[in-house]
Amino acid sequence: MEGRGRRVAVTGLGVVAPCGIGVDDYWAGLLGPGITSGKSVAIAEWDPTPWYDSPKEARRADRFEQFATAAAAEAFESVGGIDAIGVDPARFGTIFATGVGGLHSLEEQIRVRIDRGDRRVSPFLVPMMMPNAGGAAISMRYGLQGPNETVCTACAAGTHAIGNAARLIAWGRCDAVVTGGSESAATGTSIAAFSNMTAISTSGTSRPFDVDRDGFVMGEGGAVLILEEWEHAVSRGATILAEVVGAASNADAHHITAPSPGGAGATVCMKLALDDAGLVPEDIKQINAHGTSTPLNDAAEAEAVRKVFGENSPPVTSCKGVTGHALGAAGALEAAAVVLSMRHRLIPPTANTTKVDLGIDVVMGEPRAWEPGPTMSNNFGFGGHNGSIVLSPAG
Repeated sequence: MEGRGRRVAVTGLGVVAPCGIGVDDYWAGLLGPGITSGKSVAIAEWDPTPWYDSPKEARRADRFEQFATAAAAEAFESVGGIDAIGVDPARFGTIFATGVGGLHSLEEQIRVRIDRGDRRVSPFLVPMMMPNAGGAAISMRYGLQGPNETVCTACAAGTHAIGNAARLIAWGRCDAVVTGGSESAATGTSIAAFSNMTAISTSGTSRPFDVDRDGFVMGEGGAVLILEEWEHAVSRGATILAEVVGAASNADAHHITAPSPGGAGATVCMKLALDDAGLVPEDIKQINAHGTSTPLNDAAEAEAVRKVFGENSPPVTSCKGVTGHALGAAGALEAAAVVLSMRHRLIPPTANTTKVDLGIDVVMGEPRAWEPGPTMSNNFGFGGHNGSIVLSPAG
């Protein structure tokens, strides 16, 4: 994006995930053991009250909104607070993502209506279930009066949100944007639906790109990135974590759930992101893959990577062996993983994966030391949505 407008700095980061609450614990979790049992993985003993003024206020927010609120609080704290950024509220945007929104609240209140009647349905259901509740809550909490939009493009939503947020800054509409995504969609009905369409792992193990992969494990969580116009961030002495240098979005226009044959749409999307960043394939030093652990998706993504990067691809990793598949939050969680990979100069391994026959260099077993460089993060969603972003180390 540098050659197409203003540069975009990543200055703040916050994460809530099953493998760790907070940036430091999340990174430790990415280096830890993977998911090996169950159809879903949740944040254990989640208590939202530290991020709300009262337990009642917390109860009036769906779980996915609570994750957004908690991750945003850490992100703003990491930059010294909203006042430290010093941007006109009208030029501070909120571009957030989710795939589903408040499904827990909706399913719970459907049971209430069936069991106890219409009049017992909560008047708070609508603001709790609406997909834009996470971004709206962040905007209101911090007084952000710029564009406030929610991206809802299934599992590509987090990546699309970050790309769209970066463009608002690059094109001069905003000077700062809070972006990312949150999700908590592992209800009884959704797990049954995903299981019946054979998307969920029958073994209870998420093993992206492995020869024995048999479906994903549903995850949850949220991640928030604070983006600032580069010169503004430099002038205020901000610590710049990374730079968003490119982004792309396109559509397979093929099938509601299956990827296009040979990863055709993903191939084009990655090439578009490289072009937007002004880079060539040889410049990319890591790929944080969508890597869901489903047979079709992983094969299509691997083929797309080979088409774009050749037989000697950059190191490829997927976080979903640890985080599960957090749907609309996946791209945000994985962008956070890329930023932390640059900070720690390590590429996290693809948990549970031991044997790959797809012709790509998947990082397995142990974290791999690397010299941080431009990194591509991919996410693809039901509906044929493709998204790729390119992040580069600060400076």
